[in-house]
Amino acid sequence: MGGSTGPLHGLRVLELGSFIAGPFAGQLLGDYGAEVLKIEAPGTGDPMRRWGITENGESLWWPAIARNKKSVAIDLRRPDGRDLVRRLVAEVDIVLENFRPGTLVDWGLDYAALSAINPRLIMVHVSGFGQTGPRAGDAGFGSIGEAMGGIRHTTGNPGLPPTRTGISLGDSLAALFAVIGTLAAVHERAASGRGQEVDVAIYEAVAALMESTMADHEVAGVTRGRTGSVLPGVAPSNVYPTSDGAEVLIAANADTVFRRLCVAMGDETLSADPRFAEHGARGGNMAEIDAIISDWTRTMTAEVLLKVMEDNGVPAGRIYTAGDMLNDPQYAARDMVVRLANRFGVRIPAAGVVPKFSRTRPATPVAGPVLGGHTRDVLTGLAGVDGAEWARLAADGVVVQPAG
Repeated sequence: MGGSTGPLHGLRVLELGSFIAGPFAGQLLGDYGAEVLKIEAPGTGDPMRRWGITENGESLWWPAIARNKKSVAIDLRRPDGRDLVRRLVAEVDIVLENFRPGTLVDWGLDYAALSAINPRLIMVHVSGFGQTGPRAGDAGFGSIGEAMGGIRHTTGNPGLPPTRTGISLGDSLAALFAVIGTLAAVHERAASGRGQEVDVAIYEAVAALMESTMADHEVAGVTRGRTGSVLPGVAPSNVYPTSDGAEVLIAANADTVFRRLCVAMGDETLSADPRFAEHGARGGNMAEIDAIISDWTRTMTAEVLLKVMEDNGVPAGRIYTAGDMLNDPQYAARDMVVRLANRFGVRIPAAGVVPKFSRTRPATPVAGPVLGGHTRDVLTGLAGVDGAEWARLAADGVVVQPAG
């Protein structure tokens, strides 16, 4: 499998659940070299196999979010299926799940039951509202976490309804915190020899990124709202027009950087103007300085503008589309576009592994597997399923191995 040389080589993860938050965490752990055994329902598998834009009936996201994983098709609704999971738990380090709280309790697969089998087990929960509290049992998707976590309130343009960011941000943030929590628990286990539960709530993962908004509200009486493309009090830092219709973001809000921008514009008097000389003054006169910069940037193409910014040490960049990312030399130089061959032979581009490792570099990722493609190998090797038991389980529909 891809990723076998990564820094988490030697850790084994049992991934339960579906959609984004849990499986994206599993993707990241697999990216870093962990062996990820993904339990899927026979016949249907993870709905992510069919979500979004599809080609040949398969999601273009699936090769990436399931990369480096082994698909094990087990029916968890059946007692025999749940027994197979218990047998696997004895051989894994981490169980990663994102069912609604209470589901695993009903199935006898909760932490109390599984840690009795494997006291070193780390169980990572990802859910809308966490495992405790008055809303623990409620259904919660990433969009609800974004709303309750505060980011929807601050996203969009003033005077208009809140907008989403265009990606499943809440789910992805929860997955990132799930990985961080997993690694912290693995580190602690090295000293204590004991596992524990890691409880990630999507709304909390979003709220953790909301900077000083709660303090601003309670202490200063300021409730941040939607401000469009700018951050109030921080200027110049905006998207500026060019003669060829491109959009270039220039971030020159620090005093020293602003002075370099003024040199680039050929008007050093701006940096001495009381309206713009210091950070606070520029924040109070944001519209004026943005108008001056816009008048200058629209006289040149994006390519020329970016070269001028580079030559003068001013942070700047185009607003990229996916096409820009696929063709950017910086992306290419850092292996940030990998192409994963799906089961139809189509090479599907996806983001590379983040971060980069100098010594334990992961292998090139392998595209997400066919449903149940590793069922028999995993159950034979780790759960002790022999030929007779396999035949019985397969005949009963508890497990599935695709033909060929």
